[in-house]
Order: sequence, then structure tokens, then C-alpha cells
Amino acid sequence: MNLRRHICAFLLGASFVGAHAQSATSAAPASLLSQALALSDGVQPQVVEWRRHIHQNPELAYQETGTAKYIAQALAGIPGLEVRTGIAGTGIKAVLRGAQPGPVVALRADMDALPVEERNDLPFKSTAKADWLGKPVAVSHVCGHDSHVAMLLGAAKVLSSLREQLAGTVVFIFQPAEEIGPGLGKSSGAMAMVREGVLDNPKVDVVLGQHISNQAPSGTIRYRPGPMLASIDVFNIKFKGTGGHGAAPWASNTPMLAAAETVLGLQNIVSHRLNPTIDGGQTIVTTGMLQSGNRFNVLPETAEIAGTIRALSTTNQKIAQEEIRRRATGIAASYGVQADVKIDSGDGYEVLVNDRDATLSLVGAFGAAAGGAAKVSQMPASMGSEDFGAFGSTGVPVVFWMLNASPMGEKDGPVNHSPLFQIDESAMRVGVRALTAATLSQLASARLQGR
Repeated sequence: MNLRRHICAFLLGASFVGAHAQSATSAAPASLLSQALALSDGVQPQVVEWRRHIHQNPELAYQETGTAKYIAQALAGIPGLEVRTGIAGTGIKAVLRGAQPGPVVALRADMDALPVEERNDLPFKSTAKADWLGKPVAVSHVCGHDSHVAMLLGAAKVLSSLREQLAGTVVFIFQPAEEIGPGLGKSSGAMAMVREGVLDNPKVDVVLGQHISNQAPSGTIRYRPGPMLASIDVFNIKFKGTGGHGAAPWASNTPMLAAAETVLGLQNIVSHRLNPTIDGGQTIVTTGMLQSGNRFNVLPETAEIAGTIRALSTTNQKIAQEEIRRRATGIAASYGVQADVKIDSGDGYEVLVNDRDATLSLVGAFGAAAGGAAKVSQMPASMGSEDFGAFGSTGVPVVFWMLNASPMGEKDGPVNHSPLFQIDESAMRVGVRALTAATLSQLASARLQGR
């Protein structure tokens, strides 16, 4: 079956059609979609097995050698894939070419873990240790990247079995170092892979990705057109003055007061300097560290504060950066001390902006994957950050969505990055279905034809 010649709406029931249901020009043939969903259900046991292995063997950012080897071995067992390893260190790209020409759709999963000790009683609980910033740490998949990899492998297996019916190409991206974050002088895994040409040869027309979450009922999907996740900057301000004795503060010029006043001064940047009415106007400036001194009767000569800027607009992000520099240096000068201000935006942690047309075109696919329109909803923007936005910074349209997998059913479960984080593994079936249905929808999209 030629996908492009048989484009039609996949109305698997009226329940799949919502306010933003797909048009006939951007939906996969119903017969092909039905096959894909059935195959997605069939790979669930294998997906669980993949996930549990990766969960039990986590690795930190840019240390994912064992994980990459395991993924490559799994891909080797899937027919029709052209596999390239070693991208940005441990990243992997697999290309599946359909029987007919058409758009190029990329799917991404991140694969690094976190320096967090897992606290649960799972039989496949992580007991792994590693070095992080020169210190031994416990390592665990408490952000769900193990499930991301497993679901993408599942989607690769499903789409591989349908390759003779596909008009277009699918690129599977297994990405390192999403969690590296700003402040360490290293590029995010997404940006590093982009710079090594992961979106070229073949040239990608759209990038899709999903993230697991426990903040909604299990098996549901949440999406958002436009700004979805915030950029993140890390600021560090070091103050230097002169120390002295607590009995004679006039004989010294301690920077502690300047540091304390700066913390307070930064708090009104959001309320008085930023415009909340612009698209993506939400912005947060938080100070998470204030350090100075070692003894109660010794006035220190240095003080240090650090925190983050999170913004959903580049305009407000830049204003916040400028205001932090201006206020810190001005307050320090008023106390006769020096302030050294550093702001690290990272490399690849910009605002994640979903392409509006592409996002809304996938609502029907999400409904088919989740089992009805009632299980799909639009979410508010989040102030959390993700490096998936690096793919969009290239000009390629991106769509990112949340797959909910709370182990507590209708109640929210422990949040991502918590030592108690767990998932309902049955939700991964919906995740594989979502990746597969969304891919078929984009391959059939008239919007992408001829790009």
C-alpha cells in the first residue's frame, strides 16, 4: 500500500475525534494505523524487558557506553535499519527507509540517568555507582529515560515490520546527556548530536519526542502547541571584600550584606521588569545557594550566591540576565565590594517551542494511541527544562508531548528526579502506540510533502 496514495482520516470511532482532529490530508490510512496499533500492543512484553534491563544498569551523562551497546544490539535484531553509533560519544542513529519516497520523520529518546539513589523495592532496582564531578554517587533512572529508550525500540520494531507500506523515512535517535545541564561547560546531548549532523543524511522534516510523567492519570497523553518547556540559565555571583573580627565590623568590608541584599533584589525582577502578557511570558528567577563564612565571630572576605533563570520567552530570558548583572554589580558597588557575575545558558537548553500546526495535527493520533479523545488533553506550559528544544533551534519543526504513567492510577505519583520515582509499565504500551501513530500521521502529512 502506498501511504501517500491512500491518505484518509483514521476514524476508529467518534471518540477519537476532538476539537483539533486531523484533516484527511494529515492522517494515516485506517488499515495501516490499525496494523500499527496491534503490532504496538504485541511488542509490550519486549518493551518491558528492555526497560527493566536499562533501569537496572543506569549510566550518567556521556558515560552511557553499556546502554549504547545494549541499544545497538537490540537494533541489530530489527530488520531494515541502517545503524550508526558513536555520535556525540555514545549517541545512536538508526534509519528506516520505506518502500516509497516521502517525508523524513525523526523520533528521539534520551538515555542517560541521574546521580540519585533510588529508594523502592523493585526487583530490578538500580544499585549502580559512578563518579560524578569527582565524587562517587549512586545512579538511577528516576526521570524515566529507561522507558523512553524501550518505547522507541518498540516503535522501531513496529515500523520496521511495516516498512513495505511506508512512503517516507523514519530516523530513530538515541541521545546521550540530556541531564548534563548548564554550568558544567558541556553541550547537551541533543545539541552535540545536532552538530554532528544527526538531522542530515537524510535531511529530517520533523522531530517527534515524548517524555514520561506521573502528573496525570496513567495512560493519558498531554500536549501543548507553542512554548511548552522553559529555557534554563544558571547564574553564579561571587562577592569579594575584606574580612575581619565580628567585634569590629567597621574595620572590615565584608561582602555578606551585599550578597544578602542581592538575593532580595533579584526577587522583584519577575514582578517589576518582565512582561507576563507576551507569549510565553512566564519567567522564574530563583536563588538556591548562599554561602559565606566558616565561623560565627569571623567576618568573611568572600560570599557566593547561585540560582537559575527559567523562561518561556527568549525576550524575558535576556532581560532577566541583564537585570541580574546590573543589580548584582550595582549593589556590590554600593557596599564597596566587587561582584563577579557569571551566567551559563548551557548549550542546548533553550525554550522548547512545539510547532503549532504539527502539534495540532497529531491530536487524532494521540487519541487513537490512548484509546479515545477523553484521554488526551492540552497541558499548561511547564517551567521544567529539556534539551529537546535544541532540535527545534535548527529550524526543523518539533513536537514533544507527555505520556503519563503514574503508578497510583488516577492520582499523581512521585515526581521525576525523586528517589521514589516509579512508573506504571502498562503505560508504555500507549507510548509505543503514540510514537507509531504520530509517525504514520506525519509521513502522510500534506504539510511535509515536498519539503
